Amino acid sequence: MLPTVETLIIAVEKADSANQLLTAVENLAAAKSEAAIPTLTDVLRYNNPGASVAAVDGLIAIGKAAVPYLLANLDGYNYGARAWATRALAGIGDVRGLDLLLEAAVSDFSFSVRRGAARGLGNIIWSDLEKSRVSEAQKSVFAALEKLLQGDPEWVVRYAAIVGLEGLGTAAAAFRRAIRELLAQIGETEAEIVVRLRADQALEHLQ
Repeated sequence: MLPTVETLIIAVEKADSANQLLTAVENLAAAKSEAAIPTLTDVLRYNNPGASVAAVDGLIAIGKAAVPYLLANLDGYNYGARAWATRALAGIGDVRGLDLLLEAAVSDFSFSVRRGAARGLGNIIWSDLEKSRVSEAQKSVFAALEKLLQGDPEWVVRYAAIVGLEGLGTAAAAFRRAIRELLAQIGETEAEIVVRLRADQALEHLQ
């Protein structure tokens, strides 16, 4: 007999070691139950990266149903939890998270949050947004990613901005030319070789 979701939740709450917690979260995430959303979100606040990864994967697997709770329960004080929640929203790609991802990408003090948001901006499911709003929203995404790519002091964020731009360019043909021009410029001016190589890779993919 398979354990109920309630039993799996209790196992997470009662875990008294890092390994027990990781196993319990993995089991709960595998259930893909909406009833697990609050507990999986709480796990993002724990100082256990393995469990947080499992919780993020579980929330992404649950999908759009997890978005309202994630948005309502973002931790403004725990940047680690905020980074994990941003990563979950980024992986889901729901348009309801777009405004948060835009703001986080350009203004959050935590580079891990900015990095997660930048990646997420390239993963938005545009077909879920009203057609009349898509072009303007994509313009905002391009502007945010361009700002990160040209000015963020952390190379991992600039790298993530390229990933986001590649995703945007794949989904939005109207922005492909501007994205290619930006990537070509970065390929010549970026100081970090790994970022230049990622720009070249994205440029090749968007040809």
